[in-house]
Order: sequence, then C-alpha cells, then structure tokens
Amino acid sequence: MRRVATVILLGFTVVACGDGSTAPASATLRATIPRRATIRIAAESLSSAGLIRSPMLFRIYAKIRGGGRPIRAGNYALPRDMGWKGILDALYGGKGVVRMLTIPEGYSSQQIVHAVATRLQLAAESVEAAIRDTSWRRRFDIPSESLEGYLFPDTYAVPEGSSAAEAVAMMARRFEQAWKREWTARLDTLGLTRHDALVLASIVEKETRLPEERPVIAGVYLNRLRNGMLLQADPTVQYALPAHKSRLLYKDLRVKSVYNTYLHKGLPPGPIASPGVPSIVAALYPATVPYRYFVAFPDGHHEFRVTLRQHEIAVGASRKAWAAYYILHPADTTPAPAKTTVHD
Repeated sequence: MRRVATVILLGFTVVACGDGSTAPASATLRATIPRRATIRIAAESLSSAGLIRSPMLFRIYAKIRGGGRPIRAGNYALPRDMGWKGILDALYGGKGVVRMLTIPEGYSSQQIVHAVATRLQLAAESVEAAIRDTSWRRRFDIPSESLEGYLFPDTYAVPEGSSAAEAVAMMARRFEQAWKREWTARLDTLGLTRHDALVLASIVEKETRLPEERPVIAGVYLNRLRNGMLLQADPTVQYALPAHKSRLLYKDLRVKSVYNTYLHKGLPPGPIASPGVPSIVAALYPATVPYRYFVAFPDGHHEFRVTLRQHEIAVGASRKAWAAYYILHPADTTPAPAKTTVHD
C-alpha cells in the first residue's frame, strides 16, 4: 500500500508519496499554492508534490512563457503527466483547483448538508435534495428516504464549481469502494441485510468513545435484538429530536418517532449517521459476549452487565460518577446516559 505523507514547506502543504516510489503517469497529485505565491514558491510546491522534477528549470520556463502573470492560489489536483505547459496554464487560469471537504466519522446527514453547503458555497436545499436522490437509493437498495449512512466519511478533493449532486456522488462512490466483498458474505452469517448492518454500525459509531468497546457494544445490541428486547439506544433518541440536546431528559425518551428505540423494537428504519470502517467492522464481526446491558461513565468507558439487577447497580454508580463530573466540569456538554433502567 502506498503511504501518503503531508509535507509542510514554506507555509503551504503538499501531499506526496511517502515511500519514495514514482506515482503512475495517470495519477492525480495535489499541491497547495498559497496566496500571493511567487513562481519560486509554486515551483517548489509542484516539485514536492511530484508534478515537476526541477523547480529551477520550471521557473525559467514560466518566465519565458508567462512573464509576470499572477498565479491563482488554491488547492490543485493535477494529472502527473500533464506537462509543464498544462501545469502553467492551470496555475494562471485556476484550472484543477479543488476544495478540500472533510466529513468526519459519525456525521449525520444534517451535519453533512451544513459542511458541504458551507465549504462548497452551495445552497443547503440543493444538498438536501442530492442526499434524497432516488437513483443512488435504488442503486444501494436503500429502503429509507435518504443516503443517510451511505455518505462515506473521508476527506474529498472536490473540483471547484461542483454541484451538490456531484459532491454527494463522490461520497456515495467512495462508500461503494470502501465496502468489501467479504462483508457481503458475512451478512448471511449474521442474518442481516447491508442496510441493517449500516444501521447498527451507525448506532455503534455514535455510542462508542473507546475504540476497543465497539465490538462489545455491537454484540450487546445484537443480543438484545435476538432476545426481542428494545434496543434503548440514546443516540437514536438524539436523532429523533428536532434539535441536538446536551443532556437527554426522561421526557425525551417518549418522543414520537420510528427512530426512538425506547418505544419501537428492532433497528430503526435507517442509519443515524455515517459510520466509519471500524464501526462497520464491529457491526459485522461483533464480540461474542453474554451481556444485554451497558451504561456509560464520564471517562468514556461502559460497564457491561448480564442481568437487569446487575445493570441497575451499575446505573447507580454511573449516576453518581456523572453528578460528580458535572460539579467539576460545569461547562462540559457531554451527554450523560438518559436511561436508568432497561426493561426486558
């Protein structure tokens, strides 16, 4: 696998192959040209990115061809084999400029809409419409009403001027690329559809703060599903509420929504966020555990229990820990777990 390194040079960044190998001729390489960059700085950036070999010769060529024409700043994604003329034309005309868009793991579609609209300067309504695109939903066989959960969390180089549909398509195609063939085979073993697995993975993504707990939490939820128990997952309640709340109240657990797993058995109808690969893997390869209950503590870990009585004792300890935590950290908005009992 090619290792990618970010190099900081003279106040700008470039992405270059970190293993010393030569990129394929058709590869697209990235270089960032800062504001008010001279041709010298631009040439060094292009060289570090692997687009040219000799910064000095490129500067001479640029002086002969372009004189003192200004260079357009920005993040560039350029084919490695486009040649000096093409590179210089791109710098003068801003061709190949991209906007870097980062979608973190666990982002909901609402957060993705805001990120895309803000970063790409698009109307939020156009992004919302793209996320509800019926062609992608048919392609992925999605029974819910949007691409929630199927917009893969990653950093994207989006060409300047891209539409909302083009940006969303990049994320959907990245999901297709990330989904492994062996994961599809694994679904039959678990008795889940891909959609089910992504719903479970999204809950695991939002529920877990410690990476090592992901498979255990997935195992607990699957145990509850197999036993016909309510999932009672707090993140699904947060998703059902009209606005995010720093601390869930008991009345919030009664919100009328098919996503409220305190009221409706089984998985909710769709994912509640975009899960990353670790959460997808946890949902597909859950830990084999006897637990049916867990409760969160302020340091991020969960206590897992087999019986309801054991769980109620753990909940009491959790409530005391959270009460003490909020006294010491009154400004912290990390939500404490809403549930105090879990019903069989």
